[in-house]
Amino acid sequence: MKRIGPTTKKIMILLNSGISLITTSKPKRYFSVLKSASKEWSKINQKSLREAIRNLYTSKLIDCKENKDGTVSMTLNRKGKILTLKYNLENLKIKKPIRWDNLWRIVIFDIPEYQKAARMALSSKLKKLGFYPMQKSVFIYPYDCKKEIDFIVEIFDVRPFVRFIIAKETDIDLDLKRKFKIR
Repeated sequence: MKRIGPTTKKIMILLNSGISLITTSKPKRYFSVLKSASKEWSKINQKSLREAIRNLYTSKLIDCKENKDGTVSMTLNRKGKILTLKYNLENLKIKKPIRWDNLWRIVIFDIPEYQKAARMALSSKLKKLGFYPMQKSVFIYPYDCKKEIDFIVEIFDVRPFVRFIIAKETDIDLDLKRKFKIR
């Protein structure tokens, strides 16, 4: 598969969000659909849009259906949805609240050797999100992140091997507070 550019990623995320993208032979129709979704879409030039749609179609990430009125409806297929989730994973951030709730979030895992790539990807993603590695497969974070961890675990398909714990205190609270700059 060709490398997917920013225009194609935007189209895939738009399709994944449930918005139906309808195309016609009339370029103005492309933009009327896209403008209604977001102002940012109006910045996409016609040539980039057509090329991105053609690439999505040839890479078999979307399904197209011709409507009675001559328009074409596009939807992401299963392969496209999985790829879009991975793009969302790349942009995942954990929102830091104004006040800390005095609870630690601990992620522990014991992922088998046959899933080493998933284990390494999980460790790497947790570090990128700002988790502190307490041990090789034990990470801690001070803010609510349950939804984000559930999402990551599903993407890497390691649910049976990962545990999420909320703790009131640890024996290294002072070091952790300093590390996370918590007063």
